[in-house]
Amino acid sequence: MKSRRTAYAALAAAGALALGTLTACSSGDEGASGPSQSGSATATTDSNKPVTINVAIDQGLSDEAKAQFDDRVATFHAKYPNITVKSQEYTWTAQTFAAQLAGGTLPAVFTVPFTDGRGLIANNQIANISALVKNLPYADKFNPNVAAEGEDANGDMWAVPIAAYGQGLHYNRKLFTQAGLDPDKPPTTWDEVAADAKAIASKTQAAGFATMTKDNTGGWILTTMDYAFGGRVEDESGKATIDTPEMKSVLEFYKKLRWDDDAMGANFLYDWNGINQAFASGKVGMYVSGGGNLPNLITQNNMPIDDYGVTVLPLANSDAGALGGGTLAVVSPKVDADQQAAAVKWIDFYYIGKLVDEDGAVTSAQQSVANKQPVGAPELPIFDEATYAQQQEWIKPYVNVPLDQMTGYTENVGKQPLLPEPGVATQDVYKVLDPVVQSVLTNKNADIDKLLAQAQTAAQAAIDKAGK
Repeated sequence: MKSRRTAYAALAAAGALALGTLTACSSGDEGASGPSQSGSATATTDSNKPVTINVAIDQGLSDEAKAQFDDRVATFHAKYPNITVKSQEYTWTAQTFAAQLAGGTLPAVFTVPFTDGRGLIANNQIANISALVKNLPYADKFNPNVAAEGEDANGDMWAVPIAAYGQGLHYNRKLFTQAGLDPDKPPTTWDEVAADAKAIASKTQAAGFATMTKDNTGGWILTTMDYAFGGRVEDESGKATIDTPEMKSVLEFYKKLRWDDDAMGANFLYDWNGINQAFASGKVGMYVSGGGNLPNLITQNNMPIDDYGVTVLPLANSDAGALGGGTLAVVSPKVDADQQAAAVKWIDFYYIGKLVDEDGAVTSAQQSVANKQPVGAPELPIFDEATYAQQQEWIKPYVNVPLDQMTGYTENVGKQPLLPEPGVATQDVYKVLDPVVQSVLTNKNADIDKLLAQAQTAAQAAIDKAGK
């Protein structure tokens, strides 16, 4: 069987970047027993029956982004007049998702990170839409390494991949210029990151470099950094590998930036939304997150596009790689068969149509331009190379983002090994790592060796519990 590392390396080599992005870190671990095949929707539902479905819309969207969503709903309703779509604000977070799932308050169509997929399938916590997905004309065109994230053990797709990403280093070009740095030459080593962060902090009012630290995002980014320094958080047998020289090097890098260089500002309680807001408003010079964050920064945080830059993560050695992940669209098991069928039509239209259909791609791009939304933001492709290349050709006249400000990422991410997130007890492991990061950034005398030993023990306990 192909290793997860090889699979993600193949994903990276499949092409450069597509448009759009969603979410950040991921969660979940596989259940012990296989999923039931009962309750799956089929093509025998009444296609003309009036149906109403609630679908997810990101929280905090700009008026322009909401207008574009409404335009897409109107176009969908014109195509399927029997289906009424109602929006429901929803953003996946580790702290709220489990309660929403258990309480049955999620919309009919919602999104989850890659590593939630297998656990939700194994525990029958999403609808089995595989029979409906098989009827989609592009069902056999998914990149197999991406498709696997939404499939059960039999290869049936319960969750539809809609986005994939590799982590990147985002930087503020305006702050680079103010600090006397060349924004067209972003750092390529971690020593250069540190030097640039120190320059930004000393010559502007911004933090030179910041990192997420709470709600499991601290562990997510610490894992990303560990990969970039050549380490791993879990090995292939499911053992915790946190207390290592590589992880210690990451924390010492943070410690130097924070305490010796005073280059990390004063906020050490960022989550994904918080750091996006701070970066977009010019309070942070650099941070690590998914390479496709640009749409969020523009549509939800109003970042001036001229200030934005992104490049690949520096890789410290031959064992290093970039953490990769993505987003799945899923259907609530609480809805009936007719609603499931309508939900798959919505997924096909809203998330996938712009990637595989010329009319869908052009219409989506035109609506994005009309509503001042980004077209052409970087992301890894989820379909085969031919499908991706065709989609890029369709949207080329409408690309409205400065691609030359992203070449550090777009020209190099395909050359980097992409490594999957920890496969067992993902969120529990991230949760264990959050206080490690917080301690190093808030306590000058934090004992890194002790913190790592404690985290190693706690992470292994979480992994062992998940495996029972």
